[in-house]
Amino acid sequence: MTSPSERDALQLKFRDPERGKALVEKLAHLTESLGRSPVAVMHVCGSHEQAIARFGLRHVFPKALDVIMGPGCPVCITDVPEVDEGVALAQQGVRVATYGDMLKVPGSAGSLADARAGGAKVDIVYSVSQAVELAQKTNEEIVFFATGFETTAVATAAEILRGPPPNFSVLSAHKYIPPVMEIVAEMPDTRVEGFLAAGHAATITGWGVFEAFVERHHLPVVVAGFEPLDVLAGLVRLVELIHDKTPKVDNMYPRCVSREGNVVAQQQLWQVFRPLGGRWRGIAHVPNGNLRLRDEWAHLDARRRFHIDLARLWTFAPPTLVQHCICGDIMAGLKSPTDCSLFGKECLPDTPVGACMVSSEGTCKIWHQYGGHPELTRAVEVNP
Repeated sequence: MTSPSERDALQLKFRDPERGKALVEKLAHLTESLGRSPVAVMHVCGSHEQAIARFGLRHVFPKALDVIMGPGCPVCITDVPEVDEGVALAQQGVRVATYGDMLKVPGSAGSLADARAGGAKVDIVYSVSQAVELAQKTNEEIVFFATGFETTAVATAAEILRGPPPNFSVLSAHKYIPPVMEIVAEMPDTRVEGFLAAGHAATITGWGVFEAFVERHHLPVVVAGFEPLDVLAGLVRLVELIHDKTPKVDNMYPRCVSREGNVVAQQQLWQVFRPLGGRWRGIAHVPNGNLRLRDEWAHLDARRRFHIDLARLWTFAPPTLVQHCICGDIMAGLKSPTDCSLFGKECLPDTPVGACMVSSEGTCKIWHQYGGHPELTRAVEVNP
């Protein structure tokens, strides 16, 4: 077990300015050697966008390199009807527990925060285990509105396998990332030439999960971590593969990710969940992109336990600005937050119109927080 000082030293190792400068110079050289611009790559993780913004990396990316944030924010791609299900349950008197980021996500007739302001019981929890503990302390029905990708879905699966109390159920809005990469790769207007995959999700799935994708689409995938040098090294390797016209999967996060991943976690995930096609907010119908409870867990499935009256909710839904939100185009890599007429005006963190302005992993929230293209921080001090 590492001590705090050892952990600090390890962290600083991945923020070394000289190494950062060398990686930036190599990235610029590789991009220029392609002889065209822009070279467009996509990362499919909100945590990568947070790191890029926090450490000012866009300030040092070569002008010929376009690093696009894709649909890597689970809160952002939770579809409107899924939000409506949570709101309807809360308005019907069922106590709903969910992560804080979900509270302000707008549905067709308001958010969970609006429902709570109207007297509904909505609890913020920081883990599925807290939702289970809440159920253990009351006789009320507790519905855990479950969101997130593979990493949080595994946690939900583990709690279900432990045997939660009988007054606990799950409204699953969990998503599975690999299928949506297929959608992005097949979009007629896509400019994406390679993908930077999320290191934490790959700790579960393993990097081998991307091999079939690479074979089908002839696009390289590089798994990367979240420190500044992780991101820069991942991008260098990705542009190298594009430069060499070598579609393959490379793992640039070997300290955490293996080819096989966490086999036990995968077994738990697929023991509890089954992949199901469904719409991702603003993007498209994604085959096998949603995770729903298997039939053997029907007694814990809120969709089967309760009658969710969405028709009543939609009947009284007032018109909103959501129809003008371009969050879907932003997550598909077709547009940027600054292309949206609502960004920084009607749509702000305190008054979000779209889900991308709600979540800490949403592109609009991150760009608003850090000013879009923030100045370089001390983490990687190099000249643009």
